[in-house]
Amino acid sequence: MSPGGRNPAETVDALVIGAGHSGLAVSHCLAERGVEHVVIERGVIANSWRTERWDSMTLLTPNWLATLPGYRYRGDDPDGFMTGRQVARFIEEYAERELAPVRSGTQVTAVLAVDDQFRVETDRGAWHTSAVVLATGGFNVPSKPACAADLPESLAQFTPHDYRSPAQLPEGGALVVGASATGLQIADEIHRSGRPVTLAVGEHVRMPRVYRGRDIYWWMLRLGLMDERYDEVEDLVRARNLPSPQLVGTPERRSLNLNSLVDQGVRLVGRLAAVRNGRALFSGGLRNVCALADLKMNRLLNEIDEWIESQAGAVEALAKERFENTRVAHPPVLGLDLEKEGFGSVLWATGFHPDYSWLKLPALDRKGMVRHDGGVVTEVPGLYLLGLQFLRKRKSSFMHGAEDDARHIAAHLSQYLRQR
Repeated sequence: MSPGGRNPAETVDALVIGAGHSGLAVSHCLAERGVEHVVIERGVIANSWRTERWDSMTLLTPNWLATLPGYRYRGDDPDGFMTGRQVARFIEEYAERELAPVRSGTQVTAVLAVDDQFRVETDRGAWHTSAVVLATGGFNVPSKPACAADLPESLAQFTPHDYRSPAQLPEGGALVVGASATGLQIADEIHRSGRPVTLAVGEHVRMPRVYRGRDIYWWMLRLGLMDERYDEVEDLVRARNLPSPQLVGTPERRSLNLNSLVDQGVRLVGRLAAVRNGRALFSGGLRNVCALADLKMNRLLNEIDEWIESQAGAVEALAKERFENTRVAHPPVLGLDLEKEGFGSVLWATGFHPDYSWLKLPALDRKGMVRHDGGVVTEVPGLYLLGLQFLRKRKSSFMHGAEDDARHIAAHLSQYLRQR
């Protein structure tokens, strides 16, 4: 033991917390700049892809968009969509190729400021470092509304972290709360298993999987939408909290939306507002919410059409098309007695939030989120963020968006070290 009762600490110039795609991307960029560093990982490389995804989940982006600094998808199905296990293997192969300095099975318990440096404490010893990159991502803890505590005890509750397949659900209907990509995919899967499904729909982003013969992300890249910067949007808080688009990755590249679920027999209700005496109460604004999502989708399609026309025939595309507006039953369902109607489970597809409970630095706001300027924590020099939604660009939370952010953070960090 050292004076003061602390274990001796190892020393390194920079320390990255998290060995997912973002942590490994910044590791690559730091290595290019000759910055001595280690990557600390609580589990194994790509841990969350191995342990916190349901069995049938696939990436929302096609394989041709799977890129990391100096590495890209090399398989024979560029238009396909990797499963969670395939993503984990892709990231693992990247780490092996890069000889990334990963310390697996090491849980960070605290990050503190000590003598103009950081002390990173783990369950396998401590580190002293001049810079720390938080690459733990934004999907650490599933978000559940307060009304979850008011549900009848007879209903089993699941989040996307502990849900694996319909086989684990109890008998009875399922209430899926949330209509982003996660909510739609899980609702679709559970209904196909033979259970009745009710989907509670709040704000959502509707998109077709394929438009005019190409994947929707192909068009969004051509329009420059994915490269929109965080300092170019009017409402950054809103941009960083938008739900993921209603997409699914399947071999036939099918679109998944509320209409396709209704055609299967899924019942739509509005946003879950409260639970009282075993009765779920829903917002009556479902029609307006869906109309707004349809409107925004059509605006995007108009932008694509205009861009194609501006290319004067240089871009091949199928004919224009428009999609049926979302069909909403009238009058809306405003309440359901969950036990009397035979519900057995509730699945919370209501988003996630990061966990920084171990960060013992003056960098958190009142909601427990790290205050930052494009990934640079200005209030705590030497502290950085990666892998969050719209960190620096709209593509920041996507795998292919990691490189731009990682290069910026690595450049800022190396300059910070030189100035020290």
